[in-house]
Amino acid sequence: MPTTSRITEDMILDAGIALLRRAGEQAVSVRSVAAELHCSTQPVMYHFRSVGALKDALYSRADALHTAYLSEPDDTGDPLLAVGLRYIRFGAEERHLFRFLFQSDRLGGRGLRALTTDPALAPVIALAAQEAQLPPEQAAEAFGALALAVHGYASLLANNSMPFDAADAAHTLQLIFFGVIGALQTGGTQHEEAL
Repeated sequence: MPTTSRITEDMILDAGIALLRRAGEQAVSVRSVAAELHCSTQPVMYHFRSVGALKDALYSRADALHTAYLSEPDDTGDPLLAVGLRYIRFGAEERHLFRFLFQSDRLGGRGLRALTTDPALAPVIALAAQEAQLPPEQAAEAFGALALAVHGYASLLANNSMPFDAADAAHTLQLIFFGVIGALQTGGTQHEEAL
């Protein structure tokens, strides 16, 4: 068995991510990570004093993987649509990581609006404003509505045995985005009569 000094924090996190991907959060424990590394629990406990600390570090690593996944270049010609489709595809391809990131009560009690107004999303909001020819405040509102739809779509795929259909997802996202833009541009008055 490798000694404590040979097992690095990165090795532990890589093993934890591998477990998460295969079997989900419930499969991650100090013992299971040690077994993945073919070592005793001592090296894992040396770097992470508790399973909670280990899961916190795994959350940060999974979040970085998710961000990198969303940032992959594409050739669709529509960067905003591409980000939405990648988010949905992540839910389908990385079911356990998606659940760990977004369905494990780890978002820290933030309100829904805080999730769609995160300063890290400013470039995406600017892109939405440019694409929809909306002022930044309305673009943020349109992005928030689209983000909720995208998350719902990804959640369905992450929690069910459903196939990912990129063409269908793109069509749905375009309908939602342009519907929201239309509602914002008209002040929503045309749609209130239907309600």
